Amino acid sequence: MPVLQSPALGPLPLGLLLLFLLRGCGASRPSFLLILADDLGIGDLGCYGNRTLRTLNIDRLAEEGVMLTQHLAAAPLCTPSRAAFLTGRHAFRSGMAGSGGYRALQWNAGSGGLPQNETTFARILRQQGYATGLVGKWHQGVSCATRHDHCHHPLSHGFDHFYGMPFTLLSDCHPNGPPELAAATRVQLQSCTRLLALGTLSLLAARLCGLLPVPWKSLLGAACLSLLLHLCWSCSSGFVRRWNCILMRNHEVTEQPMDLGHSTRLLLREARAFIQRHRHGPFLLLVSLLHVHVPLPTAPAFLGRSLHGLYGDHVEEMDWFVGKLLDGLEKNGLKNTTLTYFTSDHGGHLEARDGSSQLGGWNGIYRGQTGTGGWEGGIRVPGLFRWPGVLPAGRVIREPTSLMDVFPTVVELAGGQVPRDRVIDGRSLLPLLRGEEEHSGHEFLFHYCGTELHAARWHHRDSGQVWKVHYTTPRFHPPGAGACYGSGVCPCSGDGVTHHRPPLLFELSSDPAEARLLSPDSEPLFHAVVARVGEAVAEHRKTLSPVPQQLSTSRVLWRPWLQPCCGTFPFCGCQEDSDSTPQKPGL
Repeated sequence: MPVLQSPALGPLPLGLLLLFLLRGCGASRPSFLLILADDLGIGDLGCYGNRTLRTLNIDRLAEEGVMLTQHLAAAPLCTPSRAAFLTGRHAFRSGMAGSGGYRALQWNAGSGGLPQNETTFARILRQQGYATGLVGKWHQGVSCATRHDHCHHPLSHGFDHFYGMPFTLLSDCHPNGPPELAAATRVQLQSCTRLLALGTLSLLAARLCGLLPVPWKSLLGAACLSLLLHLCWSCSSGFVRRWNCILMRNHEVTEQPMDLGHSTRLLLREARAFIQRHRHGPFLLLVSLLHVHVPLPTAPAFLGRSLHGLYGDHVEEMDWFVGKLLDGLEKNGLKNTTLTYFTSDHGGHLEARDGSSQLGGWNGIYRGQTGTGGWEGGIRVPGLFRWPGVLPAGRVIREPTSLMDVFPTVVELAGGQVPRDRVIDGRSLLPLLRGEEEHSGHEFLFHYCGTELHAARWHHRDSGQVWKVHYTTPRFHPPGAGACYGSGVCPCSGDGVTHHRPPLLFELSSDPAEARLLSPDSEPLFHAVVARVGEAVAEHRKTLSPVPQQLSTSRVLWRPWLQPCCGTFPFCGCQEDSDSTPQKPGL
């Protein structure tokens, strides 16, 4: 952190100096309400141009605060994006990104997760005397070696209080939902079962023919393992819901499997209770919404209200949820002393469908979607900041910014220090938000798909132009669709991508939709821009260093001895009561 010299006090960290200035203007250390949606498309909100969905509460944040129009996720999938958000660092720096087999955590009972040597903004704020809470989705791992070590748990990363899902929503979480992870698990188990069965039969034939002296005990063990895998394959759908779709309060499992019918009410009740309990502050509350991830569990009061089917209904329920959080601030007299922030972890999931019905979001004019690390549709997200009396109301900022910028911004406002012993990719947003600086702290931003660099952008500050260079792009199918329908999310590497030599070039200031491909013939600066961005990429690569991979197959696979459980394993099961149901909108 930059240090300034004070004749009276000696060297002052910039964050502390800012706090003194704020106190002089009648402000003090704010509390923080950070709201993170899941899979929300930037085109789903009224303040970003949607005219058919009602998001009045979220739009109110834009009216009363600052709206960022070029706000970018550091990754296009949940696990790596959230790791980067929490730490202010690209996810590959902590081993939380992968490009090959796994790009996100798959099980509560895997051993991978956010390493303990990473520093989250919650940890720093707790050291500064803040009460820190997380309500909702985590998806950063649970345990390492034993069921109760909870080395990756939120309470091991600076949060005093946790209530929510240690994993993420899946279609498997709905009792009647189509299999998602279960389908992939069944395919893998079926393949393993077949291979093991064929191997066992081959060994048996060799034993009977006297070709190999295979012990009968080994053959019996292989046969039993084949039978066990077959049973797991037959029952995997039920296992996924019971093992992954759970609720926890701090270190205890409170609901297994969780009942989606009242999960929204439980999370809202918990978040509002945290705000009231810590109203004398300061506090940091991260509300990591389950909205708007499939299977879109929506209360009956909201069904059929929107013009966009179940997904639209779910978006409007999310807006109601946000409104209740804002009401909680106002009722406790905290509106003017709380910095409220709203965003999404990445772009909308176009490939989420139920037959002909769209179950994912709308990314507006932007190409790409969840899983595409270079195209704007996968990484451009809402960015709304409100702090009445400190941040100007109704201001729109079109500078390139990142979810990773929240880390240094929050840390500085709380009077903490950004770690100096590691690369921090985020830049403080305070000068930009307060109108003290014209440009953001990012001249270059690097866009990764897993561990693969797909694109980079250069903000040429003198001209105001934003250049985007694509080195690798996924092969959409059908071509031009903007998604990879029928194959899950688009891949980062292998046969499903195209490497561009020379790279693709777009100018985002005049062409944010990336619709007009530039060439040396159409753009005189083509070679100069590509060369300058190439130099920046080379400098960026010098900051990379090898780290243990948290999304390797060995760390992602399910381990029964790590499975969170209420009751006696494997007979896990418990239910939590909800005291009420959502009231009708407007009442």
